[in-house]
Amino acid sequence: MNFSPSLIWFLVGVVFLIAELLIPGFILIFFTAGCWITGLTVWLTDIELSVQIIIFTVSSLVLLFSLRKYSIKTFKGTTRDDLDDRYADAKIGKTAIVTKAISPNMPGEIKVMGSFWRAISDVDIEEGQSVLIAGQESEDGLTFKVKPV
Repeated sequence: MNFSPSLIWFLVGVVFLIAELLIPGFILIFFTAGCWITGLTVWLTDIELSVQIIIFTVSSLVLLFSLRKYSIKTFKGTTRDDLDDRYADAKIGKTAIVTKAISPNMPGEIKVMGSFWRAISDVDIEEGQSVLIAGQESEDGLTFKVKPV
Protein backbone atom coordinates (compact mmCIF):
# COMPACT_ATOMS: atom_id res chain seq x y z
CA MET A 1 0.00 0.00 0.00
CA ASN A 2 1.35 3.42 -0.95
CA PHE A 3 0.44 6.38 1.28
CA SER A 4 0.49 9.92 -0.06
CA PRO A 5 2.83 12.39 1.71
CA SER A 6 -0.10 14.55 2.79
CA LEU A 7 -1.74 11.56 4.50
CA ILE A 8 1.52 10.68 6.23
CA TRP A 9 1.86 14.24 7.57
CA PHE A 10 -1.75 14.12 8.76
CA LEU A 11 -1.20 10.80 10.57
CA VAL A 12 2.03 12.03 12.17
CA GLY A 13 0.02 15.03 13.39
CA VAL A 14 -2.53 12.67 14.91
CA VAL A 15 0.30 10.88 16.73
CA PHE A 16 1.52 14.23 18.11
CA LEU A 17 -2.04 15.05 19.18
CA ILE A 18 -2.41 11.76 21.04
CA ALA A 19 0.98 12.29 22.67
CA GLU A 20 -0.10 15.78 23.77
CA LEU A 21 -3.16 14.30 25.45
CA LEU A 22 -1.00 11.74 27.27
CA ILE A 23 1.89 14.06 28.19
CA PRO A 24 0.82 17.42 29.62
CA GLY A 25 2.90 20.42 28.71
CA PHE A 26 1.06 22.10 25.87
CA ILE A 27 3.97 21.86 23.42
CA LEU A 28 3.22 18.93 21.13
CA ILE A 29 -0.04 20.52 19.94
CA PHE A 30 2.03 23.02 17.96
CA PHE A 31 3.89 20.19 16.26
CA THR A 32 0.49 18.71 15.45
CA ALA A 33 -0.44 21.97 13.75
CA GLY A 34 2.93 22.03 11.97
CA CYS A 35 2.29 18.53 10.60
CA TRP A 36 -1.16 19.48 9.39
CA ILE A 37 0.06 22.72 7.81
CA THR A 38 2.76 20.73 6.01
CA GLY A 39 0.23 18.07 4.98
CA LEU A 40 -2.09 20.71 3.56
CA THR A 41 0.80 22.35 1.70
CA VAL A 42 1.91 19.01 0.25
CA TRP A 43 -1.67 18.23 -0.76
CA LEU A 44 -1.99 21.57 -2.60
CA THR A 45 1.48 21.63 -4.17
CA ASP A 46 4.14 19.11 -5.12
CA ILE A 47 7.25 19.84 -3.05
CA GLU A 48 10.34 17.87 -2.07
CA LEU A 49 10.85 16.22 1.30
CA SER A 50 13.53 18.70 2.38
CA VAL A 51 11.12 21.62 1.77
CA GLN A 52 8.39 19.73 3.64
CA ILE A 53 10.66 19.33 6.66
CA ILE A 54 11.53 23.03 6.55
CA ILE A 55 7.82 23.95 6.39
CA PHE A 56 7.09 21.63 9.31
CA THR A 57 9.95 22.99 11.43
CA VAL A 58 9.31 26.65 10.73
CA SER A 59 5.53 26.47 11.16
CA SER A 60 5.79 24.42 14.36
CA LEU A 61 8.34 26.72 15.95
CA VAL A 62 6.57 29.92 14.88
CA LEU A 63 3.32 28.64 16.36
CA LEU A 64 5.07 27.40 19.50
CA PHE A 65 6.88 30.63 20.27
CA SER A 66 4.07 32.96 19.25
CA LEU A 67 1.02 31.22 20.68
CA ARG A 68 2.12 29.03 23.61
CA LYS A 69 2.02 31.72 26.31
CA TYR A 70 -1.33 33.03 25.10
CA SER A 71 -2.75 29.51 24.78
CA ILE A 72 -1.68 28.50 28.25
CA LYS A 73 -3.43 31.55 29.71
CA THR A 74 -6.54 30.76 27.70
CA PHE A 75 -6.77 27.03 28.41
CA LYS A 76 -5.26 26.88 31.89
CA GLY A 77 -8.40 28.06 33.63
CA THR A 78 -8.61 29.33 37.15
CA THR A 79 -7.59 27.47 40.24
CA ARG A 80 -9.92 27.10 43.14
CA ASP A 81 -7.24 27.66 45.78
CA ASP A 82 -8.17 31.31 46.30
CA LEU A 83 -11.85 30.46 46.47
CA ASP A 84 -11.22 27.65 48.96
CA ASP A 85 -9.07 29.91 51.13
CA ARG A 86 -11.73 32.61 51.20
CA TYR A 87 -14.41 30.01 52.01
CA ALA A 88 -12.33 28.59 54.86
CA ASP A 89 -11.42 32.06 56.14
CA ALA A 90 -15.13 32.91 56.25
CA LYS A 91 -15.55 30.27 58.96
CA ILE A 92 -13.00 31.83 61.32
CA GLY A 93 -14.82 33.56 64.15
CA LYS A 94 -18.03 31.57 63.59
CA THR A 95 -19.69 29.35 66.16
CA ALA A 96 -19.83 25.62 65.43
CA ILE A 97 -21.27 22.52 67.07
CA VAL A 98 -18.97 19.62 68.04
CA THR A 99 -20.20 16.42 66.38
CA LYS A 100 -17.33 14.19 67.60
CA ALA A 101 -15.54 14.85 70.89
CA ILE A 102 -12.25 16.73 70.70
CA SER A 103 -9.28 16.20 73.01
CA PRO A 104 -5.80 17.75 72.93
CA ASN A 105 -4.21 14.62 71.48
CA MET A 106 -7.11 13.52 69.27
CA PRO A 107 -8.87 15.60 66.61
CA GLY A 108 -12.63 15.63 66.54
CA GLU A 109 -15.29 16.98 64.21
CA ILE A 110 -17.39 20.12 64.05
CA LYS A 111 -20.33 21.23 61.97
CA VAL A 112 -20.39 24.79 60.71
CA MET A 113 -22.35 26.40 57.88
CA GLY A 114 -23.80 23.00 56.94
CA SER A 115 -20.45 21.22 56.52
CA PHE A 116 -18.44 18.88 58.71
CA TRP A 117 -14.78 19.72 59.44
CA ARG A 118 -11.93 18.21 61.39
CA ALA A 119 -11.12 20.21 64.52
CA ILE A 120 -8.46 20.31 67.21
CA SER A 121 -8.32 22.04 70.56
CA ASP A 122 -6.00 22.50 73.54
CA VAL A 123 -8.75 21.34 75.93
CA ASP A 124 -11.29 18.52 76.01
CA ILE A 125 -14.59 19.41 74.36
CA GLU A 126 -17.57 17.08 74.47
CA GLU A 127 -19.94 16.27 71.63
CA GLY A 128 -22.83 18.74 71.31
CA GLN A 129 -20.95 21.72 72.79
CA SER A 130 -20.66 25.02 70.94
CA VAL A 131 -17.18 26.15 69.98
CA LEU A 132 -15.65 29.21 68.40
CA ILE A 133 -13.42 28.65 65.35
CA ALA A 134 -10.11 30.35 66.15
CA GLY A 135 -8.29 29.64 62.89
CA GLN A 136 -7.11 27.17 60.30
CA GLU A 137 -4.72 24.58 61.62
CA SER A 138 -3.71 22.64 58.52
CA GLU A 139 -2.28 23.78 55.21
CA ASP A 140 -5.01 22.01 53.28
CA GLY A 141 -7.63 24.09 55.11
CA LEU A 142 -9.55 21.05 56.33
CA THR A 143 -8.71 21.28 60.03
CA PHE A 144 -9.71 24.15 62.29
CA LYS A 145 -8.48 25.10 65.74
CA VAL A 146 -11.42 25.67 68.07
CA LYS A 147 -12.03 26.79 71.66
CA PRO A 148 -15.10 26.40 73.84
CA VAL A 149 -17.62 29.25 73.89
